[in-house]
Amino acid sequence: MLEDKNQSRTSLSSLGEFKLIDHLTNETVIHHENTVKGIGDDCAVLGEGEKKTLITTDLLIEGVHFDLSYMPLKHLGYKAVMVNLSDIYAMNGEAKQITVSLAVSNRFPLEALEELYAGIHLACNTYKVDLVGGDTTSSTKGLLISITAIGEAKEADVVYRNGAKSNDLLVVTGDLGAAYLGLQVLEREKQVFQVDPNAEHELDKYTYLVERQLKPEARKDVVKLLSDLEVSPSSMIDISDGLSSEILHLCKQSNTGCQVYEDKIPLDQEVISTCEEFNMDSTTIALNGGEDYELLFTVKQEDFHKIKANPNFSIIGHMTEDTGIVQLVTRGGQKVDIEAQGWNALD
Repeated sequence: MLEDKNQSRTSLSSLGEFKLIDHLTNETVIHHENTVKGIGDDCAVLGEGEKKTLITTDLLIEGVHFDLSYMPLKHLGYKAVMVNLSDIYAMNGEAKQITVSLAVSNRFPLEALEELYAGIHLACNTYKVDLVGGDTTSSTKGLLISITAIGEAKEADVVYRNGAKSNDLLVVTGDLGAAYLGLQVLEREKQVFQVDPNAEHELDKYTYLVERQLKPEARKDVVKLLSDLEVSPSSMIDISDGLSSEILHLCKQSNTGCQVYEDKIPLDQEVISTCEEFNMDSTTIALNGGEDYELLFTVKQEDFHKIKANPNFSIIGHMTEDTGIVQLVTRGGQKVDIEAQGWNALD
């Protein structure tokens, strides 16, 4: 039988990462009762009894997720761990172990991998996480890092993306947009270097932005802080792909809408000044930049008094009954539909 050469072909970029995952996994069957939560959240949740095991994994690829012309290998190792630990904390859990798998080409000497692992060990020691295994193989070109993180939480403490209710407050930790701007600064410096390798690099005034890009910190502290405040989030997610994307995830899985207030989005002064310098809109950067690794969560209205004065939290909006309608209320009072324009791994 001759092959039909006119078969339709659908590009992966036309779907995007999350529609692709939905498409490939919509026929997934769960065979075991101890699989409490499979695909569709920051972590899989496994186990029987009161304690649940949390598992998450991420793949980082040279040329796609990182550029070694300005990403030191020690920083890369540290950041690769943070990316995974952030998912554990987004489930309101405690990270316990990681495994690390590498595919590496022969252009990397032993000393390069020692530097990479120095960052991994620093992250493990700082966050009290055990490195318990992994795999190493060759790559035809470049470096690939796959880390799996394992954590645990009491069943009653696990927070999913699908628990938000209408009128719940939308809360974010820290500030947003700095990591993306740090990337823009580093990309600009790379271009300057390519034109003139002897040019001096002026990074002093961008210290916070560059640090947020090269050495992010997962918000382990927030899990304890919420517990100490006796606040139980109704839903939670980490901000890896951009605030807009993560809000849409919470709304989709919770069957709610949302209103976000532009003047409530937390911005560092360095973000504001650099946006002015680069002629960028700071709100757009905060909504779509990504790689902040802050936590976005919802709480009941009655918990307002517990968090309103806490410097770690900013209440940026509230959930609504209007399923799927997600809007930004601008400083001028206009309502603008929010669309996901953050990081897309398949572009």
